[in-house]
Amino acid sequence: MARRKTRVKDKWREKRWITILAPDSFNNVPVAYVPITDDKNAVGRVIEVTLFDILKGDPSQHQYKIFFQISKIQGDKAITIFKKYEYAKEFLRSLVRRGSSKINFITDAKTKDGYIFRLKVIILTHKQLNTSRKHVLRLIAQDVIEKTVSQMSIDQFVQATCYGKINSDIMAAAKKLIRIRHVGLEKVKLVRTAEKEIALLQA
Repeated sequence: MARRKTRVKDKWREKRWITILAPDSFNNVPVAYVPITDDKNAVGRVIEVTLFDILKGDPSQHQYKIFFQISKIQGDKAITIFKKYEYAKEFLRSLVRRGSSKINFITDAKTKDGYIFRLKVIILTHKQLNTSRKHVLRLIAQDVIEKTVSQMSIDQFVQATCYGKINSDIMAAAKKLIRIRHVGLEKVKLVRTAEKEIALLQA
């Protein structure tokens, strides 16, 4: 008895390609071109790029990873929101040196338009610090973050994160008291969108 031939579905043919656009904070520049099966399954998908993919500037921008989440499909384009930012692991390893102090702490910050982010701050000094001076550095960084982020919109915050403005503000405040070698936002993650915040307040 002859075997019936079963047609193998070509999954790639069923897919269509769409252009991923960065959010408004990056002027909606195209950052990736990816295949999707359908609009519904594509929404919620997270795309990883580097700062270099967006700015096409200095090669050192490869050190910063940015994650965008697809929020909407419009024709052959995907609209995204900022989801996460973090240092590349190799870059993080290159920063740590012997004989210096590494200070890490995590804090939540809320933008003026209601977005909540979790920030992991890293501070590296030229030499070892005692516990009280480490505590002072944490307080300085925390104060700068609370004062500046609360005055920023979501777009301003994303730009300040990815372009290093928050880092330089902390550095400027800290260097009056303690010499530091590096300060940065090792990781920034969106915890809650403004829409979810509003829904909670109305509940």
